[in-house]
Amino acid sequence: MRLLSLSLLGALLGYLLYSLAPYRTLTVLGALRKYPDGMVAKDEVIVIPDTVHCEDLHYHASSGTLFTACEDNSETRFKWFPPLANFDDPELAGKARGSIHVIDPRTLTSRRLKFENFDGPFITHGIDVIPDSEWTDGEAVYIFAVNHVPETQASGAKGPDARSQLEVFHHVIKSSTIRHLRSVWHPLIRTPNDVFAQSPTSIYVTNDHQYRHHGLMRALEDVYFSAKWTDLVHIRLDSLKAADSSTGVTASVALSPMHNNNGLGHGRTENEILISSCTSGILHIGQVPANNIGNVTISESIELDHIADNPTYFKDPYATSNDDRSGFLEAGLARAVDLASTQRDPTAKDPVMVTYITPAKGAAGWEKRIIFEDDGTRLRSVSAAVLIAIDPKEESGARKARLFITGFLSKNMVVLKVDL
Repeated sequence: MRLLSLSLLGALLGYLLYSLAPYRTLTVLGALRKYPDGMVAKDEVIVIPDTVHCEDLHYHASSGTLFTACEDNSETRFKWFPPLANFDDPELAGKARGSIHVIDPRTLTSRRLKFENFDGPFITHGIDVIPDSEWTDGEAVYIFAVNHVPETQASGAKGPDARSQLEVFHHVIKSSTIRHLRSVWHPLIRTPNDVFAQSPTSIYVTNDHQYRHHGLMRALEDVYFSAKWTDLVHIRLDSLKAADSSTGVTASVALSPMHNNNGLGHGRTENEILISSCTSGILHIGQVPANNIGNVTISESIELDHIADNPTYFKDPYATSNDDRSGFLEAGLARAVDLASTQRDPTAKDPVMVTYITPAKGAAGWEKRIIFEDDGTRLRSVSAAVLIAIDPKEESGARKARLFITGFLSKNMVVLKVDL
């Protein structure tokens, strides 16, 4: 019956797309994009082991370290992932034990951190990493993570829905452990996707859907760009120590209405926030209030030709006054229109695209270049990409970087060398 319902929903979605959607909708969702067999990335792609279903990725430049949150079990995501309206097996979700990984961008090895004061369940999604100002820069960080735990009934049974929350951790760089400080829950955190930490006690969270379950209204809010039914929530914590997830938590809506809010990222300045409207394929550049008073404001929006997931900013460490390759990265599915039929299939392929966005030379606006594209063979699904520059001396003066890419349904994270 579930497969039949999804088939009917797929047919309805197809009708809405081809009959009612404008050309830009068809482009962003990939309805007009084809990937014949064998259309794979030609670059040398290196697989990073033990990086199963890692949805988000952050580079901590001070320590030269990559952080990600991984599901670790290839079975869980196909049976429980509320962001895709998959609530099939809440009991399995109640036993899920995802983890935070540290990746060395030089050796390309992944290391799972051992939890202290935390025993799950942990169903991973978006994360953020900020320095602990009480330590020397590069020595310790706070890590904030979305956790899609199933709700627990009075009987002890799990489900049927999620009671998603945030987890706050602390990690000393180069150590093997990560300490859980507290969980965070508030009624305004309904369908959390990603998190942006302004400080350890001031956090922004996106809700990515108004409608949690498959149906006409959820399909409509995905494909109809004027369905601005999601928001950005500002969370304030009284303390980083609390026995209960709702203790000392206040929240307010910081930005609305938005269409299909999704990933968040840190921009060029301390108060610049990057916000993705996923299925409308837009990267918004905004400002958070410096004193935590007031709403987030949007200053510019950049349209892409694919859906927009987790945005990142690449700061060129080898920039000169005449040559600065700094820019934004947006990663997304190349054929998001197929996701309803592939998301529960471990053998399916989901094509991917990564766009590198830099200021236009000699003019206003932005240059947008696809720096990775694949039919899903090298990397199934993509939700985050990070650039780490290579010293030009190692490349005979050429400007190159290593591109790290991961996805919510990818078996492993991959890395390749790209031209800047």
